[in-house]
Amino acid sequence: MTKIIKIDPDEPQEETIEEAARIIKDGGLVALPTETVYGLGTDALNEEAVKKIFEIKGRPLDKPLSILIGRKEKLIKYVQEIPKAAEILIAKFWPGPLTLIFKASSFIPDIVRGRNNTIGIRMPDCKIARKIIQASGVPLACPSANLSGKPSPTKAFEVAKGLRERIDLILDGGETKIGVESTVLDLTTSPPYILREKALKREKIAEVIGKVS
Repeated sequence: MTKIIKIDPDEPQEETIEEAARIIKDGGLVALPTETVYGLGTDALNEEAVKKIFEIKGRPLDKPLSILIGRKEKLIKYVQEIPKAAEILIAKFWPGPLTLIFKASSFIPDIVRGRNNTIGIRMPDCKIARKIIQASGVPLACPSANLSGKPSPTKAFEVAKGLRERIDLILDGGETKIGVESTVLDLTTSPPYILREKALKREKIAEVIGKVS
C-alpha cells in the first residue's frame, strides 16, 4: 500500500526525509516534488530499481532516464568530462530547471544511459529533492511521476491518481513552483542541441554560451 506523507517544502521534516532515503536505498520508489513537476525517484545506480520505473510507468526501455544530483561537486563522478559550456551553464542555472547531457562514466548502468553512452543530469532547485538525494547518498533516476503518455503531475493527488498502490511513498509538498518539465540540452554535440525546450528558454541559454541548435 502506497504511503502518502505531507512534507513542508521550506523546512522538510528530517524524519520524513530519512524515511524516503531508506526506501530509495532499499531499491524502492518514491514520488517527490521538484520545482518543475513531481518525479518518480529511485537509486540510479541500482539497475533492478530503475527497471521498476520503466515497468510501472509503461516507459519504453529505449527512452533513457535523466538523474538528479544534490550537489554540483558530485557531477564529475558521473560524467567523463565537464565542458566549458557546462561550467558556465551550471554557474548560471543550477540549481534549476536545466538538464544537461554529458558522456556518461563507465559505471553508470546501461539502463540509465542513452544509446550514445550519454547521461542527462540536473540539480533541482527544491529542498525536499536535494535533501533526499543527500540523505540517500545516491543520484536519483527521476522521470516525471506519471504513466507514460499522461500529463506530468504538479500536485501529489495527481501522482496518486496514476501511481497509487504501484509505488512505496508519495511525498506531498504542495504544488510545484514552475509546473512544466526542465529544458534538456545536449552538450555532446557542437553547437549544443536543445532536445526539449520547456522551463528554460533557448534565448536564455544562448545569452550565456552563444549559439545553440
